[in-house]
Amino acid sequence: MDFSLWTVIIGALLIAMALTGALWKRLPISTAMLYLAVGVALSPLGFDVLRLDPFEHSATLERIAEVAVLVSLFVTGLKLSAPLADVRWYLSLRLALVAMVLTVAAIAAVGMAFLGLSAGAAILLGAILAPTDPVLASDVQVADPQDRDRVRFTLTGEGGLNDGMAFPFVMLGLGLLGLHDLGPTGIRWITVDVAWSITGGLAIGALLGLLVGKLVLFLRVRHRKAVGYDEFLALGLIALSYGVALLAHTYGFLAVFAAGLALRRVEDPPTASSDSLTAIVTAKTPSTPETVEDLAIDPRHATNYLTQAVLAFNEQLERIVELALVLVVGAMLAYTFASPEIWWFVPVLFLAIRPVSVQLSLVGSPTNRHQRALLSWFGIRGIGSIYYLMYAINHGLTAETARQFVSVTLAVVVASIVLHGISVTPLMEHYARRKEETKRATGPSP
Repeated sequence: MDFSLWTVIIGALLIAMALTGALWKRLPISTAMLYLAVGVALSPLGFDVLRLDPFEHSATLERIAEVAVLVSLFVTGLKLSAPLADVRWYLSLRLALVAMVLTVAAIAAVGMAFLGLSAGAAILLGAILAPTDPVLASDVQVADPQDRDRVRFTLTGEGGLNDGMAFPFVMLGLGLLGLHDLGPTGIRWITVDVAWSITGGLAIGALLGLLVGKLVLFLRVRHRKAVGYDEFLALGLIALSYGVALLAHTYGFLAVFAAGLALRRVEDPPTASSDSLTAIVTAKTPSTPETVEDLAIDPRHATNYLTQAVLAFNEQLERIVELALVLVVGAMLAYTFASPEIWWFVPVLFLAIRPVSVQLSLVGSPTNRHQRALLSWFGIRGIGSIYYLMYAINHGLTAETARQFVSVTLAVVVASIVLHGISVTPLMEHYARRKEETKRATGPSP
């Protein structure tokens, strides 16, 4: 397609979203559904101006999805301000570890029994579809760092963690298919792909996030330097933590998430967070532009100013990459076929595998029936699954298996965009009303 036409389409879409953004929040329709429809309209199924063959362009699509997930993981880490000892983290870990392992196992069992997949291919499919998505799940995630709602926090933490936690199962599936070295009796997989890659990735990200954050605050508060260019800081920390993690043969997704978490916790400010945030908002008004720099170097507000400035930029960037990736998903639909298994596999995943895995993982947890129901339903699949799909294709997946995986994965992602997009507004509003009613009747609850 001609470049000038591309600029018209993208420009019109961005302006339309800017003008109607508030309206979409009130409707039972997500912005991702609009992007998906536009992607389909531009594909060979519509006006035939956007051709993205998932096999021919798999390397490019992998990189695009990779960048999208990295930005979203960093934003997710910045949003999660609760202390690491908070029970909400315990719930997130249960979903990111226990529920995800159960989901991989259940998908693998279904794949072997009903899809005719080998053990390696079935585990690989489970790893592709198990992680929930930090990009498309913004409507059910924490709204800001002060949001401590149990359901929102748990889903946010799960989305931040399990995109990296799925990697060992991807490597296991590839290994069983002969596309990755698992070592004798799987010893390399256990020591390198599981133990070292997970702990090393988290440690590298946390260390770099802490060091960069402390360095910036030191220069600002003590020497009144390094003020501004917060966008460069955000992108630089994402790239640095990801690159170092990959060079150390660890999981970069976990490193970027940990870097966001560490930057959020770089220092406990002596003033209340709400005071700092109010001051920051005031400082950004046109009438007081000079106070922005004052806040950045003020010991009372410097920490919150840093994290909020970085978070604000990355949230805007996250919206842009969401638009790009969902357009891509819509365009790829023209190159898939509606295989018979997708009509029963998608309901099984959403209505059986996800709910059962979540319910089992939360046995004995401090959650009520309504919270567990929401956590079970909002296992949103999206860009993370696209990334792992392209990663598998680029690592030698056979053409027949790749075609089957593309059809199933895109069906799951599209169904998630539509079903979760329609249900998120009414369900979360109903949850908020119930929570408020309970609060008035019994007092504050998490």
